[in-house]
Parts: sequence; C-alpha cells; structure tokens
Amino acid sequence: MLGPFLRPYKVRILAAVLALCVAAGAVLTIGMGLRKLIDFGFAANDPRVLNTALLWLAVMIGLLALGTFGRYFLVTWIGERVVADLRRAVYRRVLQFSPAFFETRPTGEVLSRLSVDAEVIQTVIGSAASVAARNFLLVLGGLILMAIASPSLTGATALAIPVVVAPIIIFGRKVRRLSRENQDRIAAVSEHVEESVNAIRIVQAFAQEDADLSRFSRRLEYAFAGAVRRIQARAWLTATVILLVFGAVGFVLWLGGRMVLAGEMTGGELSAFVFYAVVTAGGVGALSEVWGDLQRAAGATERLVGLLVEEPVIKSPSNPISAPKPIKGHLSFKNVSFGYPARPEPLAMHSTSFTINAGETVALVGPSGAGKTTIFQLLMRFYDPQVGQITLDGIDVAQMDPRALRSNFGFVPQEPGIFSASVLENIRFGRPDATDFEVRAAAEAAAALDFIEAMPEGFQSDLGQKGVRLSGGQRQRIAIARAILRDPPILLLDEATSSLDSESEVRVQAALENLQKNRTTLVIAHRLATVQNADRIIVLDQGRVVAEGDHNSLMASEGLYARLAQLQLKASHI
Repeated sequence: MLGPFLRPYKVRILAAVLALCVAAGAVLTIGMGLRKLIDFGFAANDPRVLNTALLWLAVMIGLLALGTFGRYFLVTWIGERVVADLRRAVYRRVLQFSPAFFETRPTGEVLSRLSVDAEVIQTVIGSAASVAARNFLLVLGGLILMAIASPSLTGATALAIPVVVAPIIIFGRKVRRLSRENQDRIAAVSEHVEESVNAIRIVQAFAQEDADLSRFSRRLEYAFAGAVRRIQARAWLTATVILLVFGAVGFVLWLGGRMVLAGEMTGGELSAFVFYAVVTAGGVGALSEVWGDLQRAAGATERLVGLLVEEPVIKSPSNPISAPKPIKGHLSFKNVSFGYPARPEPLAMHSTSFTINAGETVALVGPSGAGKTTIFQLLMRFYDPQVGQITLDGIDVAQMDPRALRSNFGFVPQEPGIFSASVLENIRFGRPDATDFEVRAAAEAAAALDFIEAMPEGFQSDLGQKGVRLSGGQRQRIAIARAILRDPPILLLDEATSSLDSESEVRVQAALENLQKNRTTLVIAHRLATVQNADRIIVLDQGRVVAEGDHNSLMASEGLYARLAQLQLKASHI
C-alpha cells in the first residue's frame, strides 16, 4: 500500500539497506574472531593472536557504528518524508470530498487518521521497520553461520523454529485486529474533543462541563480498555517467543557441551555457534516485539489509505465541458429534486424549476427549511440532484469541472469562514494573486477598513481560529471583502448583512449594490429592506417555488410572501 510513496526514494532505500548490511555483517563477524581467539589464542597461549583479535574487534565496532549511523539517519529520513507525502496526498483527497462525505463521516475521525494513524506509520517506517530489517539480517546471517559452524547443532536448532514462529503468527494477527479496533476508539475520542471545543460556548453557557467531561471520560476509558487488550496480546507474544527462543539456546548449549567433551567439535567452534545462536535468538525476540508495531502500522495504513482510495462523489467528468468566456451568468433549474445524503427524506427540493437571467438580481425568500441555501449548494455543485438538471449559460453543471464551475461564483455565507491567519491572507483568499492595494480597496468597499486599521498590526493582525478575535459583524465584513476582491460574474449572498449593525449595513449594502451591477446576483434574505430592490423575488416553501414577482406584486397577492412581510413588520414594531 505504501509502495508508490516509497518508490521515489529508492536510492536512499538502497543506501539504507547497504548500511543495514554493514551493521549486521559487523556483528556477525565478531563470532568468527571469537572462534579464532579461543582456538588459536588461548589454546596456543599466543598473545599475538589476542592482539590481532582486539584489532579485528575494533575494526568491526567501527563498521558497526558507521553502519548504525547510516541506517538510523537514512531510515528515519525516509519515514518522515514518506509520511509527509502520505499526509499531503490524503489531505489533497480530503479537499476533493464534497460536503456529503462529511455529513456521514465525523470530522474527528478524519483528523485522527491524519494525525494519530500517520504518526504510527511514521514511527514504524522510521524506527520499527529499521529494527525489523536489521534483526532479520542478523537472524538470516546467524542461521547461515550456525550451519557452517556445526550442521548437526543447526539441525537440532531448526526443530525449534516452527514452535517459535507459530505464536508470532497467531498473536500477530490478534495484535493487528486489536490495533485497528484501538485506533477506531481513539478516533472517537478525537471526534468528541473536536465537537466539544467547537461548541465550548454552548457547553459553558449551559454549565455542562462536568457532564461533558463524564462523556469524554467514558470514551477515553473505552479506548484505554482497547489499548490494554492490545498491549496484553503483544506482551504475551514477546514473552512467549523469548521463553521459547532462549530455552532452545540453553538446550543447544547443553548439546554442544556434550559434543566438545566427546571431541566432536572445538571450544572455539562451540563459542562461535553459541554466539550466533544468541544473536539469532535475540533477533527473533526483537522481531517478535517489533511485529506488534508492524501489525499496528498495518491497521493504521489501512485506515489512512482508505481515505486515499475513496473516490469523491462530486468529481470532474472525463471530458469536462468548458463554460464560454466571458460568463454571462444565465442560470436555470429544470425539474430539480434533491435530498441530502444524511437526511434523504423529506426531500429538500421537489421538482423545482426557475430561470435567472444574466445580470439579474434575484432574492430567494421563504421560511427556514424552504430550500434557499440548498439552491446555493446545488449551484456550486457541492451536491448533485437526484433528478433534474441545473445549467449555467445553457451548460449542465454536472458536465463541468467543479473547480472551474466554482471559479465563477463569489459566495458570502451566513456563517463566514475565517481562517487562523492574518486579515490580509483572509481577504486575499478570494483572489490569491491580488495586490495589497486591491485587498485594501476591497476592505474599504466592505466597510471593514476602519476596524482593520484600528487593530494592533492592521492587515497583518492574526484573527485567531475561526476569527475569534473579531465580532460577528466584523467577520461578515471580512467575508464580503473577500467576495468583492474575487469580482465574480455570479454573486451568491446568504444573509450577507445579517450580522451587521444598522450603520454598517447601510454602508455595506451600498457596496454590494455597486458590486451587483452587471453581474447575476442571488440573495437569501429575511429583511424586507434587502429584497425590496431586487429585480425579482422567488418565494420558496418546503422545497418548491410557490410564487415569483417583485415586492409590490407579491404583497398584492396576499400569499406566503405577504404573510412573512407582515410578520416582520409586526416584529419590528414590538
């Protein structure tokens, strides 16, 4: 699964493998020096052999140190680089998912995969995989040298291999399953934190801190219980393998001692064999311990790559149709029916049809849940309707590339999206290539210049997460400045002045009226003052168009629009 991310770094991987081989080879050659020292040094009582053995040991230790440095640096670098690339690829895919994806998938789960799961993979690639490869080489090399030193003892040792490998496979599968389960539980904890922090004012306003902490603690303990089960299985795996491996070494040492006493092998050969056996046993023990990490990483990789391979519901067709340039802004809904994925019933739109002419300003009016915001969502192709067709200048929006389609819209939502960045960066989000002068002009047109310049660092002032350092009206004006800077052919205003005081609303409304000239504008608004000057008003109720016309004709018809207007007038006199 990680092959495509490892492939660009094959040269460094080969260098890391070479360093691994040098380090493992240096360890294994120590046994050869040990054999010569005992058989030709101690037995012959020759100090020169002792000196040569010491020199050999020093050289091997030097190679071991160099190999270990290369292995650690290269493998750790590869781990960090691969996980950074993986995170970027997954985040790129997440940005392609439509809002429908996040309706059915908790945001906390996605965050957990990008943080916790990616961290697990990084740890394994940058550390555990290196340790596993090193010990695998030690085990392989140790078995070969054991066979050279004493084929008969190696045969006896080989009988113990199935006994050692069996628990690794059995416990390894269990650790992998428990690791995935534990990561899912951790994701639920992250989801709870994300929801509570986003709604911290609600939690505190209702004095529910203790209740929320209690719910969090239950989820945390549930995750902890899963972690304990995983740790317990891994501990049993490690303990069982060590018991079996070193029990086998003890048996081989006893058997080899009898062979030395019988004159079938020398003391040096037995010492070398035992050295290789200990190295091999230690390698198997380390592999069994790392195996749990590898299984845990496998579970994390499955979850993270699961996001990567998931296809976005809203995507560009294989041969997208380009909209004509310049865009005129003629919009049409033809028998559109739509239900949100998270709540397919009742439908949000019912066989809805209407046309908006190029350059026309149209107000969408109706009670909550009438389908006003849904029209905006469908226009920008955040969702596709189940039935019907939506066109821009006669082209079906489903046949257009979503990004190309959305580049024609300037959107001011009721809840403005403010990023944890400077004022300049937030406004320039509307058009990244805009100059500082253009950003300033847009802020002035949105009646935002006064409060921006009053901030400690002006346009460089950081707004905090979700614009926490601004009032609601100030956040709204930043969003309007962003739309003004974009200068789009089609403008979508969703209660764009709802958070403004009366004085700011007059100034911003004047700026929006200038912005609306020579472009198609759709306005969602409840205030009569906002919609009275619209070229046309479309009245919606329960996902259907129930009336169309200007303010005077709709008031005269005494329908839903007239009732809403009368209720608003009564409320304003209370």
